[in-house]
Amino acid sequence: MTRPMIRDIKPGDVHIAVRARSRVGEGPVWDAATGQVHWVDILSGQVHSSDLGDGTTTSVTVPTWVGAAVPMLGGGFVAATREGFAQIVNGELGAVDAFLPDGIRMNDAKCDPAGRFVAGSCAEDFARGAGALHRLEADGSHSVVLEGLTQPNGLGWSPDGGTFYLVDTQDLAVHSFSYDLASGELSDQRVLARFDVEADGYPDGLAVDADGCLWIAMWAGSSVLRISPEGERVGRIDLPVPQTTSCAFTGPGLRDLCITSAAESLTLSEDAPDGSVFLVSDVGVAGVPVATFAGSVR
Repeated sequence: MTRPMIRDIKPGDVHIAVRARSRVGEGPVWDAATGQVHWVDILSGQVHSSDLGDGTTTSVTVPTWVGAAVPMLGGGFVAATREGFAQIVNGELGAVDAFLPDGIRMNDAKCDPAGRFVAGSCAEDFARGAGALHRLEADGSHSVVLEGLTQPNGLGWSPDGGTFYLVDTQDLAVHSFSYDLASGELSDQRVLARFDVEADGYPDGLAVDADGCLWIAMWAGSSVLRISPEGERVGRIDLPVPQTTSCAFTGPGLRDLCITSAAESLTLSEDAPDGSVFLVSDVGVAGVPVATFAGSVR
């Protein structure tokens, strides 16, 4: 099935919603209950909650790297950290399940439509095959879903929840799987799309729209690419910064796209926008809602 092209969006259509100098801004998630976007600065151990209308932001800092943080039922966040899984409650690091060995850290994470927290781990030096995909249940138990990955990154589900998508950044690919919503198990792995680092950059975080297309942030590519469920390129957003990291659909109708970025390792002028959160209003299609973690404070 050929998907309709979404208009290409140029930097002039992109504005700064939250001016910041985050080292590695990542993992935006829209919280409809508060009207905020929650996002992290991985290397600074910060979880930010931002109003994209006026840029007002409140922040929590914890003493570890945070790859992603998602709201929990009843308040607080479940987080993928340098050590494993953790809860952040009332602005502090709460229950911690530190099961990862030295040299391995959590990276990106998101909740499946049933409220499970699914997170990728990788070696800090990106050693090939050292990464894995982990699943955290509402009762706090967790298991390894998939091994042999290098840098698992952006992840998401099709609108019907039956297909799971996973980026492996160092392999320059996004994979698709059949997904059993009842069990959270994967099957039928296949490569949906591959990328050329010179032409595209590295695939990073992603969001899924109501047409089933993926919006993938391209690190070192100054862009977000829209990829159809058949692997075709059907849209592009150009950004005024090189290190785009992830994106999320936001706003009451989920038709706006916010995009995180990173300033790490760049030599920048004082007013450079790198590390900020950007916003594109009405990209022409709505996003798929992202679930809250089904667990609660322990």
